[in-house]
Amino acid sequence: MSNLTILILIPLITALTVLFAKTTAQIRWISLIGSVIQLAVAALLMKAYYAERAAGNTAQMLFEYRCNWFTPLNIEYYVGIDGISLVMIMMTAFVVVAGILISWKVETLTKEFFFLLLMLSMGAYGFFISLDLFTLFFFLEVAVIPKFLLIGIWGSGKKEYSAMKLALMLMGGSALVMVGILATYFNSDTGNGAHTFDLLKIAAQQIPYNAQLFIFPLLFVGFGVFTALFPFHTWVPDGHSSAPTAGSMFLAGISMKLGGYGCLRVATYLMPQAAEHYSGIIVLLATIAIVYGAFATLMQKDLKYINAYSSVSHCGFILLGIGMMTKTALIGAVMQMVSHGVMTALFFGAIGMIYERTHTREVEKLGGLLKTIPFLATIYIISGLCSLGLPGLSGFVSEMTIFMGAWQRPDAYHRIATILSCASIVVTAVYILRAAGKAMMGPITNEHYLHLEDATWNEKIASVVLTLGILAIGIAPFWLINLIEPDTQLIMNGIARGITGN
Repeated sequence: MSNLTILILIPLITALTVLFAKTTAQIRWISLIGSVIQLAVAALLMKAYYAERAAGNTAQMLFEYRCNWFTPLNIEYYVGIDGISLVMIMMTAFVVVAGILISWKVETLTKEFFFLLLMLSMGAYGFFISLDLFTLFFFLEVAVIPKFLLIGIWGSGKKEYSAMKLALMLMGGSALVMVGILATYFNSDTGNGAHTFDLLKIAAQQIPYNAQLFIFPLLFVGFGVFTALFPFHTWVPDGHSSAPTAGSMFLAGISMKLGGYGCLRVATYLMPQAAEHYSGIIVLLATIAIVYGAFATLMQKDLKYINAYSSVSHCGFILLGIGMMTKTALIGAVMQMVSHGVMTALFFGAIGMIYERTHTREVEKLGGLLKTIPFLATIYIISGLCSLGLPGLSGFVSEMTIFMGAWQRPDAYHRIATILSCASIVVTAVYILRAAGKAMMGPITNEHYLHLEDATWNEKIASVVLTLGILAIGIAPFWLINLIEPDTQLIMNGIARGITGN
């Protein structure tokens, strides 16, 4: 068993242990201890990764482990990590700890709720470390089912409708991914007519160009559905607005990043010629998502809908970075995945905690919360400032890196897309500052708000953990850039090799 397998076993063992817990307190503490162990293992993994690289290990993937799973089809349990997957693992670990802490007061079907959160985290870890396409798809599906149940059972508003819509949209995306993976498999060749799901072997072989043109849209659109690719984004506002707080945190912070990671690691890396061929369309759809998402957010009156539509816009930056096909833009895309994962988890966490106390998410009914619950109001404002790209916070460095990479494409088409995307920041500032000013500042609009209780110990820890993540990227981003730069260079080399045919 490799060290990476521990990442899958810890949430699985924790989830199974939760099923045998007898009291709500036991369920909570078992889940929290398990999530803290996940974070500790992720931190140790990062330390070991740095040590391996410092020792001169230049292998593309570290800590590889493989064993046969289904020999007739050459399916393997094959795992390994590079800098990109490592930062996604760290982001997941932070969000899981925060989500467990913020869910401390869940009373309805508590055991089942925490079980599903832990299973979702297991699926995410498995997805990020998988180097076999079939295994990767397996863990993608493991991460889908809990979302449907979390929204359908513990959600609010039109929860049944939202859960069904989310499930159908994501299952549709999964179907496209599955067809794309099978097409990739049958276009691979390991000799003697045998095929493989091995991601690294497929990348080294170069799928035939005509096959790439057919397979790439299946993979990119399939994964893109998970990350709010326009026009397949409509599940996002409904899903986020109806999900319980931790569900929104996991959905936006972790699950939507599965799609961005898949678009980069699978579609773009394995089909570089097709990625270049379709890059103009990707940039167009990403730009539409960014601008449309910003203006759609401007019209929202509900705090959750504001953040949900904002996520459509911000995930558009991820796809824009990938579509620009420059090294700097790809680095920015990965940074945006991590930044948005932490930031939006904090945002949804703050909104959920405020709603729990005020029983409303409508901006017009809120006001003066900074006077009565200063900690939670401050966390909301920090999240908003990160979302609008305030220097010193993670949103600024990730988006600026994407813009710099996008500007390296000198033609008018890409320059116009870059300018439009940059201009969306102005709209973002309007809706963030308006919501924060109206809801958190000004006079107190409801006498009930005078007696609100500020954040509890568990909510403060969760908020501080995620805030530290935002600051760590915003103030000193070079540790993150240094981690992912060598691996984005490998992807760029593959793109260049695929385009030249050498």
